[in-house]
Amino acid sequence: MRLNIPLTGEPEVEAVREVIESGYLTQGAKTAAFESTVRAYTGARHAAAVSSATTGLHLALVALGVQPGDEVVIPGFSFPATANAVIQQGAIPVFVDIDESSFNLDPALLESAITERTTAIMPVHAFGLCADMDAINGVAARHGLPVLEDAACALGGTYDGRHAGTLGTAGVYSFHPRKIITTAEGGMITTNDDALAERIGVLRAHGAVRGELFMEFVDAGFNYRLSDVHSAIGLAQMARIDDIVAGRRRAASELTSRISGVDGLRVPSEPAGTAHTFQSYVVMLDDGIDRDQVIRHMRTRDVETTLGTYGMHLQPYFRERFAIADEDLPRTTRAHHQALTLPLYPQLTGDDMDVIADALRWSLQESARR
Repeated sequence: MRLNIPLTGEPEVEAVREVIESGYLTQGAKTAAFESTVRAYTGARHAAAVSSATTGLHLALVALGVQPGDEVVIPGFSFPATANAVIQQGAIPVFVDIDESSFNLDPALLESAITERTTAIMPVHAFGLCADMDAINGVAARHGLPVLEDAACALGGTYDGRHAGTLGTAGVYSFHPRKIITTAEGGMITTNDDALAERIGVLRAHGAVRGELFMEFVDAGFNYRLSDVHSAIGLAQMARIDDIVAGRRRAASELTSRISGVDGLRVPSEPAGTAHTFQSYVVMLDDGIDRDQVIRHMRTRDVETTLGTYGMHLQPYFRERFAIADEDLPRTTRAHHQALTLPLYPQLTGDDMDVIADALRWSLQESARR
């Protein structure tokens, strides 16, 4: 049983065929329509499709004016692309520990991470659960800092009725196949800031402004565009996003009902006022349980599992460059070793849920015997 299977079908196939037969494959009308659809869905004033969430984060940091040597505050627990985008701009990621119940940046630790070199705060909505944005925005406002949401996993998630990706200065979604909707590869930047949106549009396409007959290059920009082939898939996916999000939430509820009483783990939480997308269904195993051994045992039952995500300070590049001790980020360190992602997607049946729950229960028992 796979960890995730995108919900795709004939509409996506037909959408791609239409673009290929048109002979216009690069960024064009389909991308514009995809951006418009995401704007309408999220309520964002502007949306710019990009080649990936990673390029979107980098592009947004550039447009926000982050310079080499600046500091950007991020959670310690995330896929390394969060930190990589900061480093690609020559800036320095400052890792903050997480709130273990949500896996999100702990706002209580945010103030102490800000220095005179801080130029942005970049919270991550871990696994599709919005971070505590009121608290984060409050700290940012006191220091006059922009907030860039890494909303890679959170399209369709909400916080006090507002969409993830529209809660800060700008937000970035991912459309990788493991995310809520997919374009195979791709991402989207959203913002309500007119000037920021204009700068993102220029930087996304080589720093060019199109005139009557040809382009004029006003900045040293990037080629971070999304093709119409990818955008056509995205449009087909957006037509079913309500069903996808509802299906993931239903599957999460059913899985929770089967494993909430299993010894040795804590099921995901959903604070009041938030709507979790459950891009990943991540449980926390008790100390003393060998998470990696559980993954191996689950594999023998043909159930794919993996770690939650990465304590970035534990990865070789970040460890060698920043020399952050485990005790500096204790909850991130624990989550890196004890968080476990289980299969979850709308296509799972009740029988599939039973298989996952039974395999997990058996794997925990086997791991406890060693």
